[in-house]
Amino acid sequence: MTTVTNTTSTAATNSTATASSTGLNADFTMFLKLLTTQMQNQDPLSPMDTSQYTQQLVQYSQVEQSMSQTATLKDILSTLGTQNLTQASSLIGRAVEADSNVAGLTDSVPAQWNWTAPRDATTVVATISDASGKVVDTRTVSVTGSTGTLGWDGETASGRQMAAGKYSLSIKALDSSGTEISNTSVHSIGTVSDVQLDNGAILVTVNGNQFDAGKLTRIGG
Repeated sequence: MTTVTNTTSTAATNSTATASSTGLNADFTMFLKLLTTQMQNQDPLSPMDTSQYTQQLVQYSQVEQSMSQTATLKDILSTLGTQNLTQASSLIGRAVEADSNVAGLTDSVPAQWNWTAPRDATTVVATISDASGKVVDTRTVSVTGSTGTLGWDGETASGRQMAAGKYSLSIKALDSSGTEISNTSVHSIGTVSDVQLDNGAILVTVNGNQFDAGKLTRIGG
């Protein structure tokens, strides 16, 4: 009669038992180290009782568990961040609109904004400021309707060419009677050139202006 031995099952069982034994030995070794350290450091005139020592062991275990959970959480967040970055990379080359009145100006691409008013306007007064908040250009533009786009190549009304950088736009919209239209909003627009991951946040670069991807309100083709 031929006897068939399940070597795979036996090996798995032995491996499990070995791993379990190793884990127990490691825990017991740590316990002995803690016990030895405590005995060396305790005051012989005021020895620590069993309950106090047990409490310290529990506290140590809780700290160790917390450290392990923190490390695991960091690994999860790192993985998610990488996945988000991979997905966000599809934004490169796409036209986007951001909930910000700050747009980037480069030597080759003008700063661009969309503006929206609650009702039709006939004139808008556009005021452009640099990164420090200093007004660098103001111009009046005739418009039709409640929305429009403004592009600025960095040249001011006086003919001065401003350097590449970040510039903000504020719009004062007027109706046909010259009455200011309140609650006019401004959004920067442009093409994404770069995507980065910074402390878990996805940052996109549009015309040299970097901001959180959470500010994007529209993604075009």
